[in-house]
Amino acid sequence: MKKNILVIGGGFAGLAAASCLAKAGNRVTLIEKNKTLGGRARAFSAEGFTFDMGPSWYWMPDVFEQYFGLFGHNPADFYKLHRLDPSYRVYFGREDAVDLPASLPELYALFNQLEPGSGRGLEQFLQQAAYKYQVGMQQLVYKPGRSLQEFMSLQLLRDIMRLDVFNSLHSHARRFFSHPQLLQIVEFPVLFLGATPQNTPALYSLMNWADMGLGTWYPMGGMYKIVEGMEKVAREQGVEILTDCPVHEIVVEKGVATRLSTARGDFAADVVVAGADYHHVEQELLEPRWRTYGPAYWKKRTMAPSSLLFYMGVNKRLKNLQHHNLFFDKDFGRHAREIYEQPAWPSDPLFYACVPSLTDASVAPQGSENLFLLVPVAPGLEDTPEIREHYYERIMDRLEDLSGQSVRESVVYRRSYAHADFVQDYNAFRGNAYGLANTLRQTALLKPGLKSKRVKNLYYTGQLTVPGPGVPPSLISGQVVASEIEKDFAS
Repeated sequence: MKKNILVIGGGFAGLAAASCLAKAGNRVTLIEKNKTLGGRARAFSAEGFTFDMGPSWYWMPDVFEQYFGLFGHNPADFYKLHRLDPSYRVYFGREDAVDLPASLPELYALFNQLEPGSGRGLEQFLQQAAYKYQVGMQQLVYKPGRSLQEFMSLQLLRDIMRLDVFNSLHSHARRFFSHPQLLQIVEFPVLFLGATPQNTPALYSLMNWADMGLGTWYPMGGMYKIVEGMEKVAREQGVEILTDCPVHEIVVEKGVATRLSTARGDFAADVVVAGADYHHVEQELLEPRWRTYGPAYWKKRTMAPSSLLFYMGVNKRLKNLQHHNLFFDKDFGRHAREIYEQPAWPSDPLFYACVPSLTDASVAPQGSENLFLLVPVAPGLEDTPEIREHYYERIMDRLEDLSGQSVRESVVYRRSYAHADFVQDYNAFRGNAYGLANTLRQTALLKPGLKSKRVKNLYYTGQLTVPGPGVPPSLISGQVVASEIEKDFAS
């Protein structure tokens, strides 16, 4: 029997859930508060430049292939992938930069150059990371996290014992490397998972396999091409899509969500899937008696970082930069502590610069560059124009110094984005950018559940529930919740 399903939120998770549920034969309406789809992966254009607003790293290409394959497509139907080589550049100081090659033999040679013998260490490290990735992708990330029984197979228990779940990435990495620059290279991917390397399970070295083994890619035209492809798939499946339509309330009667009250009126529902911010949905769209978690619960959650972003159009070509650039010329540990342990605006921030126009001429006018800057910062901080301007000047000083060029005088377009914008555009809890941190105490069953405990037809998807933050996990989250809905209502 067809169900009338309403999906709140048109990010990766919401689009994936809507498409999978429609493919199963349901009537699905996706309701998005913003004027365009994509959630944090929206895009905008200004002064001839096209900017991806959020995600800029395309990792785990197999996840995208698997998703589009569900509908008889592949990514090439919607965008052309280009593998970056070098994958990215890391600045450790003036005239001290390292380019990470795409080739593993070249990567081993680079590690040996910095620390004799560490190439073999990297090979062993990545062999373990590849195993973790295989087990994680095949046996863990697609689990809904609703029961301990999901994890009780003997084979899975054996695999989990080999996954370094109870060891930290910090200690795990030091079994293979001692050079401080190599340690920063292998630890940087977890900076966005929501904890310091000391508090991140070594399981997440699987991110290093995604980085070094599977490669860093770029969809020509920008990351929003993925969203456009997902929208086409959703419409092919018959999903009705409403944008510029904020949801005001989930109306619950006798423990059942019966309709959504929105800016365009009421919509009746047999099932509601919340792909919007989990905290916002629970605390703002539901009456208190229907909430699974109270304020005390949310106060104790460890959130992944927020971000201070700058979108910039530069009217000249830039030198000494790659498509992706990490500026690690300041204390990595101190910045991490100021995000996760002693939340404050960073003393000497690490930052990231992306110049997609080096790869893709379509995102900037001829002779110009598209420049995207990101500073990871703690969620919940005071966000003012003065603070943003202060950090703009600081990171531009370092960008110019380390890359050996003037940039500011050539900036013809600039827009900033931080905590207040994440709250305004996405109702993001504490202005977070990446969702819930992937700590041991917030893994699998210990994350906010994908199904409400008090409203029997209300489900959740996205980066605050299983499997976690990031584009591929969000894509998977939508598929997982759709599968659970089909199972629940079939029985």
